[in-house]
Amino acid sequence: MHGDHLIFKFQGVDTISDAEKLAGAEVSIPFEQRATLAEDEVYQSDLIGCEVVDATGRSLGLVTDIQETGGAPLLQVGDLLIPFAKSICVTVDPANRRIVVNLPDGLLDLNVPGPPTPNP
Repeated sequence: MHGDHLIFKFQGVDTISDAEKLAGAEVSIPFEQRATLAEDEVYQSDLIGCEVVDATGRSLGLVTDIQETGGAPLLQVGDLLIPFAKSICVTVDPANRRIVVNLPDGLLDLNVPGPPTPNP
């Protein structure tokens, strides 16, 4: 760490000008070399494809994307956006591809299309 920035050192990249050529590049590692997470942590990429069900077992669909909003990430499930918060996503089990949610009242109603708005 350098202040609040993470600094990487790559083999064969020994000068600042060599490193500047890599600016904006993505860094990835093989899946099997990912860091082990604490019990209550998950990799966001592991949530893609998980089935989301409510407390009654009713399927709401599959997670197709995750949107970063500056607050809690939002799980994209069809047209529904579900905050990825412990109070809402009460069981997160990526190994079994399942997330159980306790949706706040009215959340489903936000995504129900209403009647078309007439043009003036």
